[in-house]
Amino acid sequence: MERPESKAQKASPAYRLPALDEEFLLGDSMRGVRFLLEYAKAEEHLRNWGVRSTIVVFGTARAREDGSGPVGENGARWYNVAREFGRIASLRGGALHHNGGVRDNVIATGGGPGVMEAANRGALDAGAPTIGFNITLPHEQEPNPYTTPDLTFQFHYFAMRKMHLAMRANALVVFPGGFGTFDELFEILTLRQTQKIPHRLPIVLYDPDFWHGAIGWQKLVDAGVIAETDLDLFAFADNAESIWNALIQLGLSLPFAEKSLEERIAGIPEAPAK
Repeated sequence: MERPESKAQKASPAYRLPALDEEFLLGDSMRGVRFLLEYAKAEEHLRNWGVRSTIVVFGTARAREDGSGPVGENGARWYNVAREFGRIASLRGGALHHNGGVRDNVIATGGGPGVMEAANRGALDAGAPTIGFNITLPHEQEPNPYTTPDLTFQFHYFAMRKMHLAMRANALVVFPGGFGTFDELFEILTLRQTQKIPHRLPIVLYDPDFWHGAIGWQKLVDAGVIAETDLDLFAFADNAESIWNALIQLGLSLPFAEKSLEERIAGIPEAPAK
């Protein structure tokens, strides 16, 4: 009797190599594996670039450099300050100094437009690498063109994106924004308040008028839902230079600061022409 062919067996989904079986990998049972992959891929690239620590910048995606869009002229102000801060922090924080294979205080954002684009753009102005942690959304988010291509990531899971944003953060700078911005702010505030972040991570909110108008900070204290000392977890600033100064006053770690002034100046480019 002639031996039958095994076409049906080879055509079966069960026969596909698991690593090449997209239907299997995207199935419900592999959610944990996908979660691990989102951690591992970004981690590998960050390690390859020697990124030891970051300064995370968040704010509205609706700000535009020219003042167009729903937030108008406020958006232009926020955009320009975020860009200047990204430049200052990259020049002074250690992102340009590949000391012993590591970089510190690299600007990291959610990778989208608006304030996040501006901060990445400022880092690029300084000639520093800069990170974009993008997320897939119902209305597809395009990565902004100023993140370092090899440090431009895309996540499906908000939880894993938040983990990567938090785990290397040396500081958080938050510009005015909506639900997503508030989400990131209160995520880090909660981690600080509960001491899940072991070190003193500075948090600075830009544009005090916006933040005092949007959130009744003292009302939270008066209602007893937070402690008076919880207000010490963050500070306010009203321009790019004061953001940087507030971070320093709150204890921003500058691992390269022991270098001589001459060593620190070497390799720092001039400010770009506006």
